[in-house]
Amino acid sequence: MPSLPDIATIALVGAGATAVLDAWLLLLQRLGLPTMNFVLLGRWVGHGLRGRWRHASIAQAVPVPGERGLGWLVHYLVGIAFAGVLAALPGGWLQAPTLWPALAFGVGTVAVPLFVMQPAMGLGVAARKTPAPLQNCARSLTNHAVFGAGLYLAAAAVQQIGR
Repeated sequence: MPSLPDIATIALVGAGATAVLDAWLLLLQRLGLPTMNFVLLGRWVGHGLRGRWRHASIAQAVPVPGERGLGWLVHYLVGIAFAGVLAALPGGWLQAPTLWPALAFGVGTVAVPLFVMQPAMGLGVAARKTPAPLQNCARSLTNHAVFGAGLYLAAAAVQQIGR
């Protein structure tokens, strides 16, 4: 069982990595590129909490109260959960963070949207039902690599502050 300081560190690292991802997504938006709409994430989770996880099109699903806030909350909680999984892996990465394991782990997390969320939201496995599936997959892969880099940056910052 992780100690309270470890849980706090994991929360800071996960939230920090998610904030790095959000900065990246903001840059993409400013460049006119489409990014994930966290309202739709909140809608999907909101419907899921009511027992419906699969949709023909989450964008066409009935909105749920508070979906924007729920989407952002889930976005950060997932980032923290991913940081917890990385911290739980053998090797003590959290105590001595390095870039390559964090980057590889971040890239590996792309499996969640490609094989769970996108199909459940009506976009198909690996976004195959979208107009540009390869482009969408490449964008997802890049975003998750940025998240992985964010894991390292946040862990290194937390470690530096703790000294």
